[in-house]
Amino acid sequence: MLRSVKNTKTQPNTNADIPVNYELLAELERRASVLEPNAQQLDDLFTKVEEYARQHIANVGKTPAFVDSKDRSVGLLSSPITEAGISLEAVLQLLYDHVDHKGINSGSPRYLGYIPAGGLVHSAFGDFLAAIGGRYAGVFHSAPGAVRMENMLVRWMAEVVGYPKGAGGYLASGGSIANLSGIITAREAHGLRSIDYDRSIVYLTKHTHHCVDKALRIAGMGSCVRRKVGEDGHCRMSGDALEKRITADKAAGLNPWLIVASAGTTNTGMVDPLEDIASIARANNLWLHVDGAYGAFFALCPEGQTVLSGMDKSDSLVLDPHKTLFLPFGTGALLVRDRNVLGSAHGSRGVYMLDMDSDAHELSPAYLSPELSKHFRGLRMWLPLKLLGVAPFRAALSEKIHLARYAYERIQSFDGFQVGSRPDLSIVTYRYVPKRGDANLFNQKLVRNLHADGRVFVSSTRIHSTTVLRLAVGSFRTHLNDIDVSLQILRDHVEELNNS
Repeated sequence: MLRSVKNTKTQPNTNADIPVNYELLAELERRASVLEPNAQQLDDLFTKVEEYARQHIANVGKTPAFVDSKDRSVGLLSSPITEAGISLEAVLQLLYDHVDHKGINSGSPRYLGYIPAGGLVHSAFGDFLAAIGGRYAGVFHSAPGAVRMENMLVRWMAEVVGYPKGAGGYLASGGSIANLSGIITAREAHGLRSIDYDRSIVYLTKHTHHCVDKALRIAGMGSCVRRKVGEDGHCRMSGDALEKRITADKAAGLNPWLIVASAGTTNTGMVDPLEDIASIARANNLWLHVDGAYGAFFALCPEGQTVLSGMDKSDSLVLDPHKTLFLPFGTGALLVRDRNVLGSAHGSRGVYMLDMDSDAHELSPAYLSPELSKHFRGLRMWLPLKLLGVAPFRAALSEKIHLARYAYERIQSFDGFQVGSRPDLSIVTYRYVPKRGDANLFNQKLVRNLHADGRVFVSSTRIHSTTVLRLAVGSFRTHLNDIDVSLQILRDHVEELNNS
């Protein structure tokens, strides 16, 4: 509640009756002044951090792809947060000893386990400049350049995947939050309310990323029915099985609502038949959401465009620039065919932001997403694209597809090895079948031995109760020699296990 103020014409405004401890303020200012380094301190920070970064980049390909440390970096806790700071040298040593040389080295060219990410130095400069600038990128009025930059990137991504001009979207923290936002948009577009959830049907497969189920629960839609649609022989959603399930559910008086298709599953890398699924969605008035967090950016290269045909007909689509555009972790994206639907689902205004609504030249990300405190993510993506152009990214993605196909052919030529389906994109599944003993146990031990070795990092998964290994080619640093070295290490460990 506001207080009335006395007329200053009859009662002059003085500080005589306001107690001010000037000595305390001066002392607090002195203590806080270390937050703003002087020129010499700034030079020291730049010099030493730059040297640390240069050493890291120079050695990232020489250090192990995985270090399974026994102490799990517990030594970091021996230097707790205290009132007084420590030297920059000591801080960098802690980082070196307990963070940058333990666990997975995702910047390694032989990191082939999960979907690789990050390491693009140009993006790091973008993050640095964004942090220094401190622009709030959520509302256009606050930082028109930052918002224009993000919206320009959204339009570029929409063009890459073939979305129409009326599309919209935003840069998210990753595929999980982008999938959540896409599901909420689909819910609002179809006007679903809680009374509808237990009869509303979501169609997906066993290989749909688990973040989709998590998103449904977070969105309050945990009671929605999940139909695990049957697959073809290559772990892809079957169009025929999908159509039959929808027809049966309609006949039962249920509400088929959402199809979640995959443009490259994390598990196997396979791409669902998007053209067929889009036709089924349109014919039955279902929302088609495509999780392309891993695979959608392969639309940049001709090999990927063929596999991803039909992705442009989806209603919403997730992409992760921190996967197949090689940006730092924390860079996802959601695109929606009709940006008005996205705005209706996420729009909200605070009365304290009246001044921020005065300029409507561009859509504001804060009104298109769950995030209000919006990090200026656009700079980490815009800067490398502007510096390097699209061509090297296109070439790198083509290279990854061809490297995966090369690895697939090589592995199936090795005695005792079995391979999964020919890769749609850049993930190869395979396993070794020993002449004696349980194949699942053998492959589990093989993975453990590879991790203990550390020179190459691969991962394992289960497909229909069978343990298989995954080789995910996704780092811009991974080239033909890295695949050859990794496959030789794999064969050496198989031989060692067979002889033990």
